[in-house]
Amino acid sequence: MGRFSIHRVWARQVLDSRGNPTLEAEVVLEEGTRSRAMVPSGASTGVNEALELRDGNKARYGGKEVGKAVQNVQKRIAPCLQGQNALDQQEIDRLLRELDGTENKSNLGANAMLGVSLAVARVAAAALGIPLYRYLGGTGSALLPVPFANVLNGGAHSDAPLDFQEFMIVPRGAPTFSEAIRFGAETFHALRVLLRERNLGTGLGDEGGFAPNLSSADEALELLCTAVERAGYTPGKEIFFAMDPAASEFFDQSSEAYVFRKSDQRRMPAVHLVEYYKELCGRFPLISIEDGAAENDWEGWRLLTRELGASVQLVGDDVFVTNPEFLRKGIAQGVANSILIKPNQIGTLSETLETVDLAKRSGYGVMLSHRSGETEDPFLAHLAVACNAGQIKTGSFARSDRIAKYNELLRIEEDLGKNGRYGHW
Repeated sequence: MGRFSIHRVWARQVLDSRGNPTLEAEVVLEEGTRSRAMVPSGASTGVNEALELRDGNKARYGGKEVGKAVQNVQKRIAPCLQGQNALDQQEIDRLLRELDGTENKSNLGANAMLGVSLAVARVAAAALGIPLYRYLGGTGSALLPVPFANVLNGGAHSDAPLDFQEFMIVPRGAPTFSEAIRFGAETFHALRVLLRERNLGTGLGDEGGFAPNLSSADEALELLCTAVERAGYTPGKEIFFAMDPAASEFFDQSSEAYVFRKSDQRRMPAVHLVEYYKELCGRFPLISIEDGAAENDWEGWRLLTRELGASVQLVGDDVFVTNPEFLRKGIAQGVANSILIKPNQIGTLSETLETVDLAKRSGYGVMLSHRSGETEDPFLAHLAVACNAGQIKTGSFARSDRIAKYNELLRIEEDLGKNGRYGHW
């Protein structure tokens, strides 16, 4: 067997940023190089996502243990991959899909498959002695992404009476990635002071953003404008805004209406919700809306895209779930103009890259994204640069599971030197 042959594969149960079990896979090559990768977990998940396999025993970790997925790595995946060439990522991932044999990875579990898939890529890069972003993307990977930092949390990510899930600051006007991080962090700290002055909560949600007692998107965006100005910047010049309503979370399928259950109980058909978005975009420098319609409301998505697609980035997350099949459907129906990429939604690195390639060839924007249940693993930072995505969504400027990705991007920026560019999509 060659020096890049896989010698051993195994997994262990570790904890994610919410204190829930998740899977970490480890791979060792014949020549001794070893690497590992951890798998994140979402709270607001699309119905068509690949299956995250959990044990279901309520007496242990509330049923969230991943012992079955760990055993699938040890007993089923490991024998299949032993002796395989770690440099052949496509073949590794093909073998994983063949071994699983299901559309949604429900046999082995997407968490088992993705952990191994990512660990194989990382060990291959380490064995070659090159950075992971370079191994994944080649010599043309030099675009550092604009951070979309979730600084106000609502929806399923906090207890705040705010129906929309995320409000983000986007330092698109910064000259470099490191300056974008400074602009963002200074605004985050200014926002903390502002919330304290107004006797609003400064507790943090899952992704490191504040979860104050706000009741509307208008109030949240007005707060962000003030915080940006307090930090010494101009809204719409250095710093822009984005939001993720996560509309599937408040869509009532039976009446085909959007119900603001956490705040004032308003009910809106899609046409009125789109008008509300248009009003917000007219009042604030709002340049990106993610999941502005529910995953099953394709007519709502088409309406949203017709009305705002020419002027605002419309990012599909739940509606596409990083799956080329759903993305093709969206392209054919004129739905969205950008896609959120979450590797654990699809289950292997190769399928993730296939979806990215399809999006780019179709003129769709690409944004790499974390999950609300994250880990300290910075793989996502390398993947964002490898894909030349130009955009990354990886949380606020708090909590080390989020900061780990920003810090890794700062290292990559240093490594790229004068060859690095800051992403302006």
